[in-house]
Amino acid sequence: MAESKLLLDMNSDELSDFVKDCGQPAFRAKQLYEWLVKGADFDEMKNLPMQFVDKLKNEGYRAQGVKIIKRLESQKDGTVKYLYSLFDGNVIEGVLMRYKYGNTICVSTQVGCRMNCAFCASGLDGLVRNLTAGEILGQVVAVNRENATKDDRGVTNIVLMGSGEPLDNYDNVCKFLSLVSDEKGLKISKRNVSLSTCGLCDKIVQLADDGFTPTMTISLHAPNDEMRKEIMPIAKKYSVKDIMRAVKYYFDKTGRRIIFEYSMIGGKNDTEECAVQLAALVKGLSCHINLIPLNYVKERGLGASGKKNIYKFKALLESKGVSVTVRRSMGSDIEGACGQLRRKVLK
Repeated sequence: MAESKLLLDMNSDELSDFVKDCGQPAFRAKQLYEWLVKGADFDEMKNLPMQFVDKLKNEGYRAQGVKIIKRLESQKDGTVKYLYSLFDGNVIEGVLMRYKYGNTICVSTQVGCRMNCAFCASGLDGLVRNLTAGEILGQVVAVNRENATKDDRGVTNIVLMGSGEPLDNYDNVCKFLSLVSDEKGLKISKRNVSLSTCGLCDKIVQLADDGFTPTMTISLHAPNDEMRKEIMPIAKKYSVKDIMRAVKYYFDKTGRRIIFEYSMIGGKNDTEECAVQLAALVKGLSCHINLIPLNYVKERGLGASGKKNIYKFKALLESKGVSVTVRRSMGSDIEGACGQLRRKVLK
């Protein structure tokens, strides 16, 4: 693998070795790392020798993984959608959601996506490429820099739910999880990170075996294989039973409660029979179900369940002892809600 030219791809130990190889004293690594996680570019790093900074520039190194090029704020709920440019001209999106308990950022892990779920905009262009760990971290760093105050961090929680399938970019996502929780860096608790997957079962098991413990969020969206195959192509490889075995293993290994995402599609997966099947499926598992009113994606052509039907579905699950909520849709007026993020091409 070629040497990364993005400094944010390096953890603090790797950066120490890099700085040493550049002929600089050890303390320069700490200075450089502090600037990187603050979202600073080279010209701001005033306590570094100009000769060292010029060397980094001239050799093609980059400090930051992304650049914010557009910012859209929802007039409904204050959600902010960011458009980021990457060094190769690709563009990705992310969302900052403001809650009473803190600010949650939804980050992308790939440019595009190859999962092609029937309700989601991210797969419309297919998979262009994986993001590096530093490019994933760069989204958090950039948004934290813009929203941090003197007393409070701008980002308190992270959800890997933007464009891309996180577990399809396994190595970079795992390194990101280590970077973002580094005590020398942003120090965002691993308990404040959620990872959303459409159900790559072998990778769910591997994640637990490798010692990573983000909140595991499964994009389920159907209670049986036949229906799930119509909504999610990945269901042709992994059955619902496969998913349940994998998440049970993950829970037993990590002790983290499992979250199931269930987009309510009108006339498709929102029937009483589906609710009964879903309740039976999760029985005995420490889990919670998020019912998601389907957000409109014009290219997909699927309609949302009515509000009355969604709450009827919820009540039926509750009557069977299932922990369930209806997710509040945020950022839909700026195409920043669940399922609406996509790769945008700048003309």
